[in-house]
Amino acid sequence: MQSLESPPVPILIVDDQPANLLALESLLERPGIQVLKAGSGNEALGIMLETDVALVLLDVQMPEMDGFETAKLMRQSARTRHIPIIFVTAISKEEQHVFRGYESGAVDYLFKPIDPHILLSKVNVFLELRKKQLDLEHTTRELNDMIEGLRSANRKIIEQQSALIEEERLKVLLQMAGATAHELNQPLTGLLGTIELIRLDRNDPNKLDRHLMRIEEAGNRISAIVKRMQGIQVFDAIDLSPSSESDTLQPDRMNLLWIEEAHRKDHPAEVSIIRRMYPNILSVASIREAMDRLESADFDLILSRFRVADGTALDLLNWMNQKKYDAPLIVIAAKGDERIATQVLQAGAYDYVSLTHLSRKEWVERVNKALGRARIKREARKAIQKMAELSTRDGLTGLYNRRYFTEALEREVARAIRRQSDLILCMFDIDHFKRINDTLGHQAGDMVLSTFGRLLTEWLRMTDIPCRYGGEEFAVILADTNKEQTLIVCDRFRNALSDHAFQYAGQTFHITVSAGVASILDIFPRAPDSLIAAADQALYSAKNSGRNRVVLFEPSVKEKADVL
Repeated sequence: MQSLESPPVPILIVDDQPANLLALESLLERPGIQVLKAGSGNEALGIMLETDVALVLLDVQMPEMDGFETAKLMRQSARTRHIPIIFVTAISKEEQHVFRGYESGAVDYLFKPIDPHILLSKVNVFLELRKKQLDLEHTTRELNDMIEGLRSANRKIIEQQSALIEEERLKVLLQMAGATAHELNQPLTGLLGTIELIRLDRNDPNKLDRHLMRIEEAGNRISAIVKRMQGIQVFDAIDLSPSSESDTLQPDRMNLLWIEEAHRKDHPAEVSIIRRMYPNILSVASIREAMDRLESADFDLILSRFRVADGTALDLLNWMNQKKYDAPLIVIAAKGDERIATQVLQAGAYDYVSLTHLSRKEWVERVNKALGRARIKREARKAIQKMAELSTRDGLTGLYNRRYFTEALEREVARAIRRQSDLILCMFDIDHFKRINDTLGHQAGDMVLSTFGRLLTEWLRMTDIPCRYGGEEFAVILADTNKEQTLIVCDRFRNALSDHAFQYAGQTFHITVSAGVASILDIFPRAPDSLIAAADQALYSAKNSGRNRVVLFEPSVKEKADVL
């Protein structure tokens, strides 16, 4: 890449004596330096507001505004406070004068008469710092451009993945809707037939009443089916990244469970095709035996006749749903039956296949489709679970996040009101947390927050809901308890925390926490916002009364009257 020549570095010299300005200018004139001159403090401030100056050589003794006053004004402006100042002076070198200069914002001193070597040596130091600053800014811009490029590429990838996910969702939805279409067919046919009967019997009131009842019944069935169709939610997210698990397994590597009575003789040719394709096939003759096998081993695919001696494939599907068994099941029938197909597909079967004129190619297609759907379901479940965790957990502490806290508090408040039971909210705030960040660094602060979350969880019940409310604030929702028991637990946790020795970078330190406790029975109106406000008020009281304590919200006389 072709490098561009760096622009000259501007250095401002300020002196009320023109001769001194010329002398300093002659010493500083060289390639790479742009010398700017000012005859007063006001003129210097004006130049610095228009030009990005790298260094100021500032005379101390000037009329109207001396160098000390000029430096103080520079430090008060965001535009100029970062510019290094070297005071140039002929006054006393006594400590009180030097300290006054440093207090005004100077980084160094030059005493007249000026030694050219000392001057250039000090100027070179600041020029090198300026160069490093510019290099850092350039690198930062390049990194920001690179990050933006990566974000753009990531957005495109996400868009492409979203398109693929939507395609898979539609495929599965259409497969699921196939059973619904079969189910709708019967009440629609009955409805149309009843309408025709009404036309024929329109003069017979008794028959019309019966027909209207049938229409109402068919309408209710259709309405229920439509509502169920509207409630179908195929996968909110599917991980389509490359998987080590192949969508389709080779037949000789598949473990297959075959459920069929031994005496069945129908379609022997088609059945023999299946048996030849899958050498690792285990045959059982009953639903009960199939359940026992599924309890003790994993199978890649299950093939089942619809009806066997001790039940039907529906019985097996219902059992698999209860056990959350994921293996795909294909129901096999001697001939097609729409009613059975509707039932088994709605119960969770991956396919319904008639043995009539079954070919090897058709079997491969149907099995591969079932295995592909099974894999999509597994990946979807994992993705949904992962997204749910990411959307409800705080990444640093592992506690629930603010979003989940809001949802959980609304749910628990509604439950407490419905059951007329107590609900407690505790708000915790780590005392002087900013001091940890300022003295030991933000990594130490992160360690404290993470450890605090772990220690807090150890003191809570499984049913309690600990959350990171924000920053160094935490909240805990406690149901099925009372404020007296909660105060005891909070105070014990507070003592245990203050005794815990935190260690970071070879240093050992302790922290304390303040807590506010509020009961839903003490507030009005009994709503999530009111409960948060009450706990926050108690926490504020704990902070103001000395920290490292637990305070219970006490309603005022008016609030007590409102509650009652």
